[in-house]
Amino acid sequence: MCGIVGAVRAKNNVVDFLTQGLARLEYRGYDSAGIAVKTAGNIERVRRVGRVKLMEKAAQAAGLNGLIGIGHTRWATHGGVTEPNAHPHMSGDLIAVVHNGIIENFEAERTRLQELGYVFHSQTDTEVIAHSIHREYTQNGNQDLFAAVSAACARFQGAYAIGVIANDCPDTLVAARMGCPLLIALGEDDTFIASDVSAVIAFTRRVVFLEDGDIARLSAHGIDKLIDKNGINTKRDVKMSALSLASLELGPYSHFMQKEIHEQPKAIGDTAEVFLLGGFAAENFGEHAAEVFQDIHSIKILACGTSYYAALTAKYWLEDIAKMPTDVEIASEYRYRNVIADPKQLIITISQSGETLDTMEALKYAKSLGHRHSLSICNVMESALPRESELVLYTRAGAEIGVASTKAFTTQLVALFGLTVTLGKLRGLVSDAQADDYTNELRLLPGSVQHVLNLEPQIVAWANRFAAKNDALFLGRGIHYPIALEGALKLKEITYIHAEAYPAGELKHGPLALVDNNMPVVVIAPNDSLLEKVKANMQEVAARGGELFVFTDLDSEFHESSGVNVIRTPRHAGILSPIVHTIPVQLLSYHTALARGTDVDKPRNLAKSVTVE
Repeated sequence: MCGIVGAVRAKNNVVDFLTQGLARLEYRGYDSAGIAVKTAGNIERVRRVGRVKLMEKAAQAAGLNGLIGIGHTRWATHGGVTEPNAHPHMSGDLIAVVHNGIIENFEAERTRLQELGYVFHSQTDTEVIAHSIHREYTQNGNQDLFAAVSAACARFQGAYAIGVIANDCPDTLVAARMGCPLLIALGEDDTFIASDVSAVIAFTRRVVFLEDGDIARLSAHGIDKLIDKNGINTKRDVKMSALSLASLELGPYSHFMQKEIHEQPKAIGDTAEVFLLGGFAAENFGEHAAEVFQDIHSIKILACGTSYYAALTAKYWLEDIAKMPTDVEIASEYRYRNVIADPKQLIITISQSGETLDTMEALKYAKSLGHRHSLSICNVMESALPRESELVLYTRAGAEIGVASTKAFTTQLVALFGLTVTLGKLRGLVSDAQADDYTNELRLLPGSVQHVLNLEPQIVAWANRFAAKNDALFLGRGIHYPIALEGALKLKEITYIHAEAYPAGELKHGPLALVDNNMPVVVIAPNDSLLEKVKANMQEVAARGGELFVFTDLDSEFHESSGVNVIRTPRHAGILSPIVHTIPVQLLSYHTALARGTDVDKPRNLAKSVTVE
């Protein structure tokens, strides 16, 4: 959600980096873009509502040229989608600021600054930051930008990542982080800031991840000064990013979502590799994981969105295989209710980015209540959640650019399944022979997923029929109910078709009233112990004239008929069937979106990394 870039360069025009960096961050979701550059005489700013390309053309027409600058892609929170609300924001012609996050006390600060004579030109909370820094910078006459940013940040409540330049500081950029991701990247004669490493990977792989409360002063030659949340001078380790530039390119695909759907056999295999090579060992989760796992008697999983549905699926595995009582909560709800803490309960957080604000704050809340043990399942190395957690397991999905999560979801499921078997072994509930069977199922999984991808032409035919619909129902039972939820979410996200998911047994308790010949009903119906129950539920739909679209297995003995459409996967994947049956609902949503002409990778109103409430 929103993207920040900035740079101090010794020789090269900063505009090229700013525009390229913002283009790399488009996947995060935004509705306007802008840059501010320190030129020979002042700070010049270009902002546009719409795509980065529009802003880039305007910057080229204006002939912007300079060695220091900042840029931003905005996703509207305070104030509508207008050019005055777009970033960067300025205070006079002296200070320019870009900002991710929300300043919760901005109204009080706005009133204070207005009483001091400051005039506001936008509806945003970010303009408060610009004026606050201007006030600190000028009131004592010392014009120390680093000190001004530090003093201003002390007044702010909420979450922020900011980049700041001043007209009379031609070689200094100041960055600060609290709750929102921000990194520094070190080149030869360039120093960059960004909210995501993808923005800088074409220029350097040497990155420094700022921590909450950090404030840094940067020059073209690196980090001149860095203080932590206590105001103490500190250093942060320089990491070499493993992100591949190729992973940020489309290659032969039309959209990143399509590319990422088809990357799932490899992503799943890469994530499963830790268990295939090292077995279901506690050490896969951290040096002291065995001690932690022996000390717990229940699990609480905190997550949002697609990650929440992965957690719901894992609850079935954890309670069935490991006999571990498991509670799953939406992170944004958990953090605002009175919770009964249990030091013997393992808190698991799940996030693709590792920076999801609600999940991060929920973890902090759990720890404040006395929860001692935590595990993060995450796709991004060195992100906030792993750093805050006692244990961590990284999924190996690679960069995921499409807003609608695909390979992140399936690799989260692989990681959660590995955790389940690990706990089962530690608790004496999974024998060596059973563990070998599970290992074999993981080994076969990438091939099963590839077989489903080969069904794409059949799913395209369904999608062309879905494109004319305005509503859809998704049904599943047992462990496949969360997959129905995920299918409905995908359809909503990128096609804008209203879709809901229900346990199939709940049809008669309300949703059946919606069924008629205009309501397509998608059913996840693998050949498991609940198949006959699902068939009975399908009869309820057929009797009301509803049209059924059934994803099942080769040996399930479904037969196509009028109003019943069937696509079969080649084999029943057993315990890992939820992962296999995720693929067809992803493909259905993708191809329906194509047929409707929507923006697949950047659906309206949505952002990839949600760093505000």
